Amino acid sequence: MTTTSEKDQIRIFDTTLRDGEQSPGASMTLEEKLQIAEILDDMGVDIIEAGFPIASNGDFEAVSEIARRSKNSVIAGLARAIHADIDRCGEAVKHAGKGRIHTFVSTSPIHLKFQMNKTEEEVLSIITDTVTRSRNLIDDVEWSAMDATRTPIDYLCRCVEAAIKCGATTINLPDTVGYATPEEYKAMFEQIRERVPDSDKAIFSVHCHDDLGLAVANSLAGVAGGARQIECTINGLGERAGNAALEEIVMAIRTRADVLPYATQIDPKFMVRASKMVAGASGFAVQYNKAIVGKNAFAHESGIHQDGMLKNAETYEIMRPEDVGVKATSLVMGKHSGRHAFRDKLKELGFELGDNALQDAFRRFKDLADRKKHVYDEDIEALVEDEINILGESTKVIALTVIAGTGGPQKAILTMDVNGQHITKEATGDGPVDATFNAIKDIVPHEATLSLYQVHAVTEGTDAQAEVSVRLEAEGRIATGKGADTDTLVASARAYVSAMNKLALRQQTGNPGALQAV
Repeated sequence: MTTTSEKDQIRIFDTTLRDGEQSPGASMTLEEKLQIAEILDDMGVDIIEAGFPIASNGDFEAVSEIARRSKNSVIAGLARAIHADIDRCGEAVKHAGKGRIHTFVSTSPIHLKFQMNKTEEEVLSIITDTVTRSRNLIDDVEWSAMDATRTPIDYLCRCVEAAIKCGATTINLPDTVGYATPEEYKAMFEQIRERVPDSDKAIFSVHCHDDLGLAVANSLAGVAGGARQIECTINGLGERAGNAALEEIVMAIRTRADVLPYATQIDPKFMVRASKMVAGASGFAVQYNKAIVGKNAFAHESGIHQDGMLKNAETYEIMRPEDVGVKATSLVMGKHSGRHAFRDKLKELGFELGDNALQDAFRRFKDLADRKKHVYDEDIEALVEDEINILGESTKVIALTVIAGTGGPQKAILTMDVNGQHITKEATGDGPVDATFNAIKDIVPHEATLSLYQVHAVTEGTDAQAEVSVRLEAEGRIATGKGADTDTLVASARAYVSAMNKLALRQQTGNPGALQAV
């Protein structure tokens, strides 16, 4: 096995809280961001890009608070090539033990012509000005060439040289639109590092989008070309088709050390927990067949596969499930389980609840156990995550009765707690879900549009819990809510109300606006 030298250490730069959150509908609350940043720090992420401080006061506060709380990670903020952005970013990350300003500008001909309306020389001047300004505020400065893979190599060399000369310590050459192939991406880094004077004074970084499904392959190819920082996100969350997935990058390096002689300081045992936390906060469910963290990543149904697994797990598993935080088997919990066993199970699943939250979760667990023959780990996770989602919400579902059938119209009788007052309304609709949502609108009138309604079963069987995702849009703002219950309509109501609460909060705090991705 290859001995890993210092130069072969790969820095993991996680941008879940910035690029990931820019996915339409994936906005997160301050508390959710703090929880995710904490687990990324504990996991061993080298750099956490905590947000875009100029976007809104909320984003600035999130970056500042994450910077204050960080224990080990470098905390970065993103800034466009604008003085106000850079100054605001510097103000936010100064609270970190180790802070970084990450500034960027477009370099490709198509971006210069249609988006920026700038000449090549004007962009070179912008790079010189903004990198210098950033470096005057902080020692750790990252510069990115947006759409680097569609930029002529000669001009890209000039841009990188200017950034290094002005003090950039990290140079990021992103495949912003997921256009490159691995061979092209590797060659680009090799040429830039060979041709640019003093290229050895900076760390080169990859940032790949997955529009053609090549983000992970391109990231590893960039490392083969000399990059030593990989920018990625949990679950591959990100704009359009997403980013390279952190868990896939790290486990590829770890599993194929024979051909990938690199190392990261990531503790993979946090991966599944982090994946579920990000999925819950963003409202973007992880597909069952997602590599590393998907529900089926370590599941085997085929008789041939099961036979091989019983004889030797390595016949069909190239990684151990426990290495990434997956339990090899699920402990079945039921209605005879006590509070102590339930608390232990929550700890095993990565949840730490206060006494009141534990009591509420245990009560719901008992109710669920009365309705289900078997309660699996996935049921408990969905139940607790749903409980966490509704904590502190001003509007809650109390009771729901639905009358449905072929006769129509369907009817819903709903009781909700609105700021401590119980209100009951009856509404009809084209189907039970429509009737339920109409009842919610009667109790809390609003103009939001339903843009997503998604249901999936947490476990198998007709008594499985339904986990529902609802996305609402109003006045350019988007919010996603989730709910879980064995009754799909109850889960739907909870998800709708959760999204409605988030949307109301965002309408109060303001819209961060549409900002560029690197």
